[in-house]
Amino acid sequence: MNSYEKDMHIDETALDVEFLEQPSLVMKYAKLCAQANLDMALEQERFNLVKSDLDYRIRSNPLNFGIDAAVKITEAVVLGTILQQDEYQEANQKYLTCKYEYETIRGAVSALEHRKSSLENLVKLFGQSYFAGPSIPRDLSKEAFKKLEQEHSDSNVANSFNRTVPTSRRSI
Repeated sequence: MNSYEKDMHIDETALDVEFLEQPSLVMKYAKLCAQANLDMALEQERFNLVKSDLDYRIRSNPLNFGIDAAVKITEAVVLGTILQQDEYQEANQKYLTCKYEYETIRGAVSALEHRKSSLENLVKLFGQSYFAGPSIPRDLSKEAFKKLEQEHSDSNVANSFNRTVPTSRRSI
């Protein structure tokens, strides 16, 4: 179980502890989310700079990028050339990875809201004795019969040792 799954798990036998941990978990993931958002924004800026730099370099010297001198330099030609560059693909991959991490952590923050609701509902269920075992009324006639059988059994055991078994606790 990874850390995220562990943090989202609820131990229904320790609801008080789970409630006490909830605010610190929210804060932990809120900070992680904010950091991931910052990382994503910074990576997006780097990505935009790479894209802008490639655009400038392609327009300045199209021959260096394999564009024939006879080809008119249009937006489509420049964009198509940018997309083929390793620098662009690498920067784009880094940005997408940061975006994925941010979305995942943002999902964790959302999951903590669901966790909070689950905790509240579990406490309500607990207050309504939902987790109590089944309560079956005792059948007193069966209880009395079992007691008689037990006394008869004790008597047989005692007879095998030639001893008497007291019939009530007062005679002990």
